[in-house]
Amino acid sequence: MSDQSAFRSFLEPGQWVMHPDHPEWGPGQVQSAIGSRVTVNFEHVGKIMLDARIIELVVI
Repeated sequence: MSDQSAFRSFLEPGQWVMHPDHPEWGPGQVQSAIGSRVTVNFEHVGKIMLDARIIELVVI
């Protein structure tokens, strides 16, 4: 059982990021970051929820 509150992403709403494995998604703006769950609105694919423990988004 994982504890979401134990991990806190450094990302904050409003920041712009890129997904390192999917540059074709284009830049994305962080919509929310709660524990390890980060929701990003990417230019070419829309809103995606990611686990920041697994994917290290690149701040641009």
